[in-house]
Amino acid sequence: MQATTLTPESGSHSAAAYAPQAARPAQAGTLQNYQIIRRNGAVVPFEPNKIAVALMKAFLAVRGAQGAASASVREDVEQLTQTVVRALMRSRPGGGTFHIEDVQDQVELGLMRGGHHEVARAYVLYRERRAQERATKQAEQQSAAAPAIHVTDQGQRIELDVPRLHALIASACEGLGADVKPEPIVAETMRNLYDGVPMSEVYKAAILAARTKIETDPDYTFATARLLLHTIYKEVLGEETTHAQMRERYADYFPAFIKRGVEAELLNPELLNYDLKKLGAALKPERDLQFDYLGLQTLYDRYFLHVRKQRIELPQAFFMRVAMGLALNEIDREARAIEFYEVLSSFDFMSSTPTLFNSGTLRSQLSSCYLTTVPDDLDGIYESIKENALLSKFAGGLGNDWTRVRALGSHIKGTNGESQGVVPFLKVVNDTAVAVNQGGKRKGAVCCYLETWHLDIEEFLELRKNTGDDRRRTHDMNTANWIPDLFMKRVMEKGEWSLFSPNSVPDLHDKFGQEFERAYLAYEKKAARGEIKPYKKVAAVDLWRKMLTMLFETGHPWITFKDPCNIRSPQQHVGVVHSSNLCTEITLNTSDTETAVCNLGSVNLAQHLKDGPNGKELDHDKLKRTIATAMRMLDNVIDINYYAVKKARDSNLRHRPVGMGIMGFQDALYMMRVPYASEAAIEFADRSMEAVCYYAYWASTDLAAERGKYSTYKGSLWDRGILPIDSLDLLAQERGGYLEVDRSRTLDWDALRAKIARDGMRNSNCIAIAPTATISNIIGVDASIEPCFGNLSVKSNLSGEFTVINSYLVKDLKRLGLWDEVMIMDLKHFDGSLWPIDRVPQELKELYRTAFEIEPVWLVEAAARRQKWIDQAQSLNIYMAGASGKKLDETYKLAWIRGLKTTYYLRTTGATHAEKATGRIGQLNAVPTASGTLQAAPASVAASAPVLDAPATDIKFCAIDDPGCEACQ
Repeated sequence: MQATTLTPESGSHSAAAYAPQAARPAQAGTLQNYQIIRRNGAVVPFEPNKIAVALMKAFLAVRGAQGAASASVREDVEQLTQTVVRALMRSRPGGGTFHIEDVQDQVELGLMRGGHHEVARAYVLYRERRAQERATKQAEQQSAAAPAIHVTDQGQRIELDVPRLHALIASACEGLGADVKPEPIVAETMRNLYDGVPMSEVYKAAILAARTKIETDPDYTFATARLLLHTIYKEVLGEETTHAQMRERYADYFPAFIKRGVEAELLNPELLNYDLKKLGAALKPERDLQFDYLGLQTLYDRYFLHVRKQRIELPQAFFMRVAMGLALNEIDREARAIEFYEVLSSFDFMSSTPTLFNSGTLRSQLSSCYLTTVPDDLDGIYESIKENALLSKFAGGLGNDWTRVRALGSHIKGTNGESQGVVPFLKVVNDTAVAVNQGGKRKGAVCCYLETWHLDIEEFLELRKNTGDDRRRTHDMNTANWIPDLFMKRVMEKGEWSLFSPNSVPDLHDKFGQEFERAYLAYEKKAARGEIKPYKKVAAVDLWRKMLTMLFETGHPWITFKDPCNIRSPQQHVGVVHSSNLCTEITLNTSDTETAVCNLGSVNLAQHLKDGPNGKELDHDKLKRTIATAMRMLDNVIDINYYAVKKARDSNLRHRPVGMGIMGFQDALYMMRVPYASEAAIEFADRSMEAVCYYAYWASTDLAAERGKYSTYKGSLWDRGILPIDSLDLLAQERGGYLEVDRSRTLDWDALRAKIARDGMRNSNCIAIAPTATISNIIGVDASIEPCFGNLSVKSNLSGEFTVINSYLVKDLKRLGLWDEVMIMDLKHFDGSLWPIDRVPQELKELYRTAFEIEPVWLVEAAARRQKWIDQAQSLNIYMAGASGKKLDETYKLAWIRGLKTTYYLRTTGATHAEKATGRIGQLNAVPTASGTLQAAPASVAASAPVLDAPATDIKFCAIDDPGCEACQ
């Protein structure tokens, strides 16, 4: 049985989740008259909530976590606490002092009278034995010699060296704080061993034992990672190696690793021309200790090079190999490789997964995203599907524009027949993505876009449904709406909307803004006169409602906006943006001769804060340095990259777009003590993105001064002196209203404008915020711009399932004496939410609000502040608990009015989940004030559509839910 007595030792539990609700307010003014005498004679205030904590520990000890988690036990604990408190106060009506034994007597009595005899008996026995328990255990450990366990190691049967195992585990726990102890790991490891076990299994058992402790203290994740690191060292180096030995070993190992990689035909022979000794000496073994368990296991499973399944690559060698691959064309290659290594290995910046996979290899496909537009002829359609297969083979995520393909029922001149429309071809695209995975390392992934005026749009909306003709369903493919502003205006004004086949209105595909509107109105008039067939007229609100209904029911198609993507595009002078990519952050031109390509990487915001007069603040100097290096790395990708398709190579070399993003936004807010659902967080989103974009654009113009402008620079918005923040004026002008965006700025944009006028730009596009699903795991921060999904949760990916716990929260709870096994059980029961746990202070509940406890408009408002600076877009997930038609309608209309270019997944929770997780505050996505009452979200949108007749449901999709989907990063 675990400790359950109300002693000074358990006094760290300053409040309980199960304290009597009715009694507390009435007692609040009188509890100060009561005190407790501890066994050491100290007198402390009487805190009834400690009784509830001790009672719950008693139930936990007897019934286990599953039994104690039932609603009936929670009710019993609350009633018992009230009974004990009332009995104690009746004994001293005017106030007074209780001895700790008095309290324990009343707890025993309450358990017996309540019929909880098994728990009461265990409680009594525990009290009687507690004084001698430690001594007894110690004596047993000394006198009872456990039978020796033998292991097999390199074909020999030898006795397990338990002290050596203990020393290894103790070394893994060293420096991680007093709460990370080797003893429980050793005990759990020994419990899982058997006589004759292979030595490799002993090390695995230690890793598994350590990972079971992560939920009790997040720092155990580092101990687990260090134990894994020990096995990696042994596998790669062929012998036991301590971390202290690695500085010398790394320097010797690195040149041999490069040579072996070349001999195995894994690495580019050009790497041998580096000064390998110099690079080996630059490696920093201490950075191996930065990894948490999830990060290191992910690298080990899927990133480190191997020969016949045996790893040959160590963590710092991995980062240097990537850096060398990116520095191949540099003049001073060693210096640049070390510079690139520094930002990667320090976790200041991380390249995207394809770059990490393939940099320095024989086939260096380093790009993340490819965008294509599909023509309206059979040869072109199947050529596009072939290109999908080739691009997917080498680990690229795909975005296809299918708007040009004629609609169902359209005339086919060559055969005098009628078209089957776009849907049957999308079924082929779906199956191709399944058949051709990304280099055998992760699933192929594609997103198909269709513009809202396409006559097949209603069937397109239903592609992900589980009912209907399965031959016209695409269960493995993503879909997205490509919505022109005119449609949104018709929705807002409750007008009608016309649907056409693209072969009847071929120029609409390439038009946007007012030019699109004029052409569209002219086609509507022709259709009304009977000059265009096939043709259909629908209520815009009805089509919008169906879009939102399908988004809610199936998670698709995503909502993206054509006109902001084009009107604000720096490259509108040489083409049209016809779609976004798989993750909705890339907005580049596509055509029959150009496949758009984007190379991704992300800055870790959490690494770019410093101490300021009022706490943590953005470190502009470090951010500028990191971004200058990162932009150089991304620009280098363009020239080094392997292109599976010529159209992709031609496009990338002409325009040289890159997509630098951010991650760790939530971590930065934690470090600054700023709740996500706050005006301060919106302001930080604005100022941090302003700085990131400012320094990225500055770095690109510096590269232009050094290397030359990109070839289509002349006539671009950059060339015309129109920066992304200025392009909001273009959008306002073209849209003619319906645009409400904050325009504040703090940096010297005029100086940047003048610099660009002098030196030009190296890259047509610089910024795009990708999901960072995998690379954020590697470096141990919250993904991208995402809020925390859960303070205690399980992450799944291709490496397995991992317990993830919010280390910032645990640190705060420890400081307040609130971190204990009851709190862990509460977090599990309430899906990582703090709101139903009464003993947690309001301040922490606000700070550690999880994604579904944040009103979605906070996400949209923060995204709008970022979007004004960004020359491409951002992967913006919308989290919504208890979704309704009205809420969906308001949220996505707000996204359009705030000038967002795209949105990504809609993530919803089920009604039963919402009820469980809200507890006493009543609802998720509410915004409690400091006093706990609910307040409105920061902004709303007028003219909402009728509420959808759809119940809340639990939809699982996207990179977080699907271990195989890590498309961009």
